[in-house]
Amino acid sequence: MKKLRDLIYGVSLQQVVGSTNVGISAIAFDSRLVTPGTLFIAVKGTQTDGHDYIDKAIALGATAILCENFPTALAAGVHYVKVDQSAKALGTVSANFYDNPSSKLKLVGITGTNGKTTTATLLFQLFRELGYKVGLLSTVQNQINQEIISATHTTPDPIALNQLLRKMVIAGCDYCFMEVSSHAVAQYRIEGLDFSGGVFSNLTHDHLDFHKTFDSYLKAKKTFFDGLHKTAFALTNLDDKNGLVMLQNTKAHCKTYSLKHLADYRAKIMENQFNGLLLHIDEEEVWFKLVGSFNAYNLLAVYATAMLLDQDKLKVLTTLSRLEGAEGRFDYVIAPNGVVGIVDYAHTPDAVINVLTTIRDIRKGTEQVITIIGCGGDRDKTKRPIMAQVACDGSDKVILTSDNPRSENPEEIIREMEVGVSPSNKRKTLSITDRREAIKTACHLAQPGDIILLAGKGHEKYQDIQGVKHPFDDKEILTDNLKLQD
Repeated sequence: MKKLRDLIYGVSLQQVVGSTNVGISAIAFDSRLVTPGTLFIAVKGTQTDGHDYIDKAIALGATAILCENFPTALAAGVHYVKVDQSAKALGTVSANFYDNPSSKLKLVGITGTNGKTTTATLLFQLFRELGYKVGLLSTVQNQINQEIISATHTTPDPIALNQLLRKMVIAGCDYCFMEVSSHAVAQYRIEGLDFSGGVFSNLTHDHLDFHKTFDSYLKAKKTFFDGLHKTAFALTNLDDKNGLVMLQNTKAHCKTYSLKHLADYRAKIMENQFNGLLLHIDEEEVWFKLVGSFNAYNLLAVYATAMLLDQDKLKVLTTLSRLEGAEGRFDYVIAPNGVVGIVDYAHTPDAVINVLTTIRDIRKGTEQVITIIGCGGDRDKTKRPIMAQVACDGSDKVILTSDNPRSENPEEIIREMEVGVSPSNKRKTLSITDRREAIKTACHLAQPGDIILLAGKGHEKYQDIQGVKHPFDDKEILTDNLKLQD
């Protein structure tokens, strides 16, 4: 049981009606989860407004209400707190309710368009191998040491987030590595958290369905760094044109990493093959299992983060050399006839270019590259023709197909992608709406030694069609079809 006054500590208050000395047994922003003794936080969301459910919350036994606008009639015996932004207050209240768990371990946030999951996962694996108890909050999964907890969002809501962090503290975790999405920053999901460091990977065209403009998207990422304390570190990719922008106005200790420029942490690619990377990193040559220049950046970011967390250089490099990447990130299988199948989560133009560039750098020159690609429904439509264009520019054959159409017509999504196919590229492009059939067709077209890139869904084990998640595993289906071609 907490006192209301302790839960709203640090919140910018406008008005209080009732007592802040009242006991609170639970917090909720979903009225369906309210039980007697709950503090209900009325948040204005993108779909619904929590203020419309205040009466329901009170009927279910809510002791106190935190909101931006008081109801016309105030219920007797209920305590009210008025704030400027309920969503922002929710983060602080959640942290206070769970005893500010982020301050009791070293929490490092990783943000950027691409590379967040791989970087966070590698850091989690690295520090566990180094002997620490560690937590992970990522797109693929959340994890507390060996316990795996499925992830529904890149960054959970503030209550779930602080609940997970509290569990990590109880489990004795020393560190937590966390993906920080732009949505999470804009929606104040990380409000009230105490970060020991922040890492920036890159910034490219994505999520404009939510942020509307690239500038707004950039500002959301930058806000994360603006909020870091002076005792934290801010590590940025100097090779990204927005890398230094992230460091403007931050109070944190600023550091940079680069493959191309003078930076605090540098690496150079010596070899790049399907079975790994040879990097010259901080005066050492090390062979890593990950593939591609984009993974060289991820590995360098992980190494730099470990150094900023005072780890031993040689132990870190030795351990990193044994690790494998996150599921669905340049995840490849080789068929008996030599066809290479690659499953990758690439769902932005830049990510597709990165993967195709990596394939181009590794291929010997005679193999065909066959790319299967789609675009998600109810997401940024402006990138659809660009996705098709970059896929065609870097491939010998392209099959446009369905990704997660969600509430949209998948054939209409493909038509919007086809706008980006130039007349000269039409001869090498097929459109097959059924993703399973598209994969099967690509495997039939592939000759021994060819490379199939299956882009977009990566680790996902479902296909979202009209609100129903149907079982669908890209890697499993690709592997099964490649076996049939032997």
